[in-house]
Amino acid sequence: MDLLKVRDHREMADQAAVWFHSKWGIPAGAYAESMAACLKNQKGVPQWYLVMENDKIIGGAGVIENDFHDRKDLTPNVCALYVEEEYRGRGIAGGLLKVICADMDDMGVDPLYLITEHTSFYERYGWEFLCMVQGDGEPGMTRMYIHKNKTAQAEEE
Repeated sequence: MDLLKVRDHREMADQAAVWFHSKWGIPAGAYAESMAACLKNQKGVPQWYLVMENDKIIGGAGVIENDFHDRKDLTPNVCALYVEEEYRGRGIAGGLLKVICADMDDMGVDPLYLITEHTSFYERYGWEFLCMVQGDGEPGMTRMYIHKNKTAQAEEE
């Protein structure tokens, strides 16, 4: 398996946009637009990451300003994390999260946020429950998590 940063693999952007669309139902054009911004800016937000095996995307995630929720002040957000079902349980999502956090930390982007309905998965990888947020167009509330790098944690102490 290989973990690719889309900014370093321009040729993967279109395929990645279609793949993420197939998993989350967000228009492929929205992903393509975000990836184009990633390719143009190279550093900072947005960023996109892929996990590949034998030239096939088996997982991925992004970092965007806001993952469709009402707390616009809690930014940026890890989004669209997905691992193909047949590859789950192998630590791929956790490895992807670690790479994303380290990469964003290297760019000076900290903390990171994400929204999820999961209640125990992200804690395994250093994420902490922060609050409940209202998803755009969603009737109920969803969980918001935060991840701080070690430097930010040390500064708080």
